[in-house]
Amino acid sequence: MDRCIVLVDAGYLLGAAASLLAGEPSRSRITVDHAALIQGLRDRAESDTERPLLRIYWFDGAPDRVPQPEHRRLRVMPRVTVRLGALTRSDGRWAQKGVDAAMHAELTELARNRACSDIVLVTGDGDLLPGMMAAKEHGVAVHLWAVQAADGDYNQSEDLVAEADERRVLDRAWIIKAVRAKEIGGICAPPPAPRPEIAAILSAPLPESALSSGERPAEESEHAAASAASENGTQERVPAPKGVPTPKDLAALRAPGVQPAQPPQTATLRWSSDKGWVDRPGVTAEPPEIATMPTLAQLTTAEQRWADREEDITTVGGDPFEVGQVFARRWMERLGDPSHVQKLSGMYPRIPHRIDGELLRYAARFGLLAHKDDQIDEHDRYAIRAGFWREIDARTAAEHAPAGE
Repeated sequence: MDRCIVLVDAGYLLGAAASLLAGEPSRSRITVDHAALIQGLRDRAESDTERPLLRIYWFDGAPDRVPQPEHRRLRVMPRVTVRLGALTRSDGRWAQKGVDAAMHAELTELARNRACSDIVLVTGDGDLLPGMMAAKEHGVAVHLWAVQAADGDYNQSEDLVAEADERRVLDRAWIIKAVRAKEIGGICAPPPAPRPEIAAILSAPLPESALSSGERPAEESEHAAASAASENGTQERVPAPKGVPTPKDLAALRAPGVQPAQPPQTATLRWSSDKGWVDRPGVTAEPPEIATMPTLAQLTTAEQRWADREEDITTVGGDPFEVGQVFARRWMERLGDPSHVQKLSGMYPRIPHRIDGELLRYAARFGLLAHKDDQIDEHDRYAIRAGFWREIDARTAAEHAPAGE
């Protein structure tokens, strides 16, 4: 058949691109416009082979072979098929398992069935050498593409390079059309707007009873760190040294300028987390109007659920901050009673348990899990909630802005 097929080893392509643009092969150091990348691969393949494209096969690894956000976006693109191998962690490093075997099987099967006349391989792994040789024996022309190496040398198997019928290099100029390096020390989203009351809380002196780190529960330290992170606009994990208020202190000192010597015994200590609520003896329960606040699931119709799913697949990138914003936007747009927003805004930085749990479950769909214990990473939890509050603040401010602004 006079048509071409492209087989892409995503680990090689994106890892080599990261090395070229960011100086290290970590894919977390780059951002990828997958639509532009797929279109670039298609155009280049049709130009090099002088054959129309049949299909692009995208081979990648994923924890437990569960599609990640980028895989969900890719598999709904025209002429793109995603094949996933396993992604496992060993000695602190992630490694793909089964990707090479899947590429080898696809390569030999396509050649044996004469599905195409030309196959483009974007890989550097010498394990594909037997598959390449088998494809050539079936009369298929094999084109091997490399990503420009950061050090000017080869980043492919020498045997693979020698066996290929045609060889091309995807240089920096081609790569940067769809891939760019993230700024070092930058953050993935705008920082949340500063909260004056939190600044007052963080600068307030602590009661003597709050200075003993041994008396602080784990989740209290977590949320004190989260509040500090929201104030300084960074997404870094902030430890809770002496002098940083616990949630009990935050509850006692919430109003700007209020600095009691001792926190009241009725201070609210039920703080949202992915592990649920933690009750403390002698503490008042969550107010009924907060406990009964509607969840997004209760506000969403079947039609909206389908639309949300399509949006998640096609447009939501899965960045923790962005996930929090999307959830908050949908929740606010579907609220029939605007008073709920005012009640929620008055609870900052705490999110009601039912809504917070639903927010974290929604975020888990995007692969934001530390697969060791199936919990969302602490850094990501802070970013998810920061995105949620940023969207709440932005929409509340827009609704109260004078007309014409």
